[in-house]
Amino acid sequence: MKARLLHRDRDFALMPALPWNEPTLMQDLELGTLLHAMAGEDEFLYDVAHKAVLSGLQNDIGTILYRQEIVKDCLKNPAAIRELYKVVVDAIESRKKQFWGFISTHPAGILSSSVNLLEMYAGFLRTLRDLSAQHTGRFESDGFTTLFEMLKRELDDEYLASIQEHLTELRFGKGVLMSAGLGPGNAGDSYVLRKANPEKRSWLDRIFVKGPPAYTFHIDERDEAGANALSKLREQGINLAANALAQSTDHILSFFEMLRIELAFYVGCLNLHDRLALKGESVAFPIPKPAGERKHSMQGLYDVCLALGMTQSVIGNTVNADSKNLVLITGANQGGKSSFLRSIGLAQLMMQCGMFVGAQSFAADVCNGLFTHYKREEDKTLVSGKLDEELGRMSDIVDHLKADSLLLFNESFAATNEREGSEIARQIVHALLERRIRIFFVTHMYDFAHSLYDRKMADAMYLHADRQPDGTRTFRLVEGEPLATSFGEDLYKNIFAVGTAEIDADPD
Repeated sequence: MKARLLHRDRDFALMPALPWNEPTLMQDLELGTLLHAMAGEDEFLYDVAHKAVLSGLQNDIGTILYRQEIVKDCLKNPAAIRELYKVVVDAIESRKKQFWGFISTHPAGILSSSVNLLEMYAGFLRTLRDLSAQHTGRFESDGFTTLFEMLKRELDDEYLASIQEHLTELRFGKGVLMSAGLGPGNAGDSYVLRKANPEKRSWLDRIFVKGPPAYTFHIDERDEAGANALSKLREQGINLAANALAQSTDHILSFFEMLRIELAFYVGCLNLHDRLALKGESVAFPIPKPAGERKHSMQGLYDVCLALGMTQSVIGNTVNADSKNLVLITGANQGGKSSFLRSIGLAQLMMQCGMFVGAQSFAADVCNGLFTHYKREEDKTLVSGKLDEELGRMSDIVDHLKADSLLLFNESFAATNEREGSEIARQIVHALLERRIRIFFVTHMYDFAHSLYDRKMADAMYLHADRQPDGTRTFRLVEGEPLATSFGEDLYKNIFAVGTAEIDADPD
């Protein structure tokens, strides 16, 4: 049995290949906030969300749409999903009750523990089947309809009854029937466990009519050597059955474990959706487009991680960057530029792992890799200066770039003077555009920004953070010519307004 809730044709990889720059993405996009919202206090949910979100960059459009339909089913039936998940978790936890039996090396101990565990597993499988039958009509996605049909087909009453019948027989309430041959030196060989023939006589015959003749022998209660020898014979006979039953429990456990992993991702989606809904934030299912199509349009796109940490609603942005390879962003400090950049990266990751995104609508082509190059603090080890460190990170990124990757720059190459930093940025951007890399670039370097604007590049778009005449930030980005200032004086006035007034009033 296969769950197949994250991929249509295969199980989710328990150890997926995460991006080379996973630590950098975690830091620059503040992914820890997103993952904790999905997981709550559950470490297992966090681990699954971490792997599923960051490995999503490898998904094709078919997988993305397959998961989106399942997420929609989950949002319509949250109680049913959480109930299914609880049953699976309880089934896995039940194994702990049989722990001592499974560390035994004796066939009798292994067999007894396997029988007990399989009886519990059969009960959980029956519960799963009954829950799926109860909710079948409410689910429409291919993933859940296939899973429910499989549970119904494979776990019918007749099959479950046959399991119970075999388990009852394997308890050997009437003793063990086996055959054996003689090997070299007249040692026992070829032990085979036999199924006892059903008793055909009536209960009256069994009481009053003597049975067929049989050769028997009895061991004295005080004969320890004989008892040990008989015990060894018994274990020789049940050894193969014990091993087969232990393997069966492992197969069923692996099904429960995979189902738990795959359901955990969707439980995480439910948790995140609940958190955002509680804050009144909208979500939308994105429209993925083939790589290279250069589709990037959004309405009301906001930074999900920022929204999770705010008490009030955050401001979203509406931008149509279709057919653009470069989006360059300038303007006022604390005007929402970095939040917008982060919202682009988060939306791309959330889309490609099959989730909803924080927006009213979002459409983008899938990318072959997501990279960030953000400014960093000074190297405290004094091994290198800030510019050397920036160029070193850029070199590492270039080594891993592929065509149709998405690269986010945040105030990069500003560690030197503007003339030198602008020239470095220009050369790098032009080289990347020639290699079909899509770029979002936040910068305060006017020389760099305006030199690109003056070239009238058809595949470039220019945004700046909106600022009212009185210095108020709207936290929205608007299209227009790059601004020559970041309006740092606004921040100065806000911080030092009281102090300045006091100084001006002092006659000295």
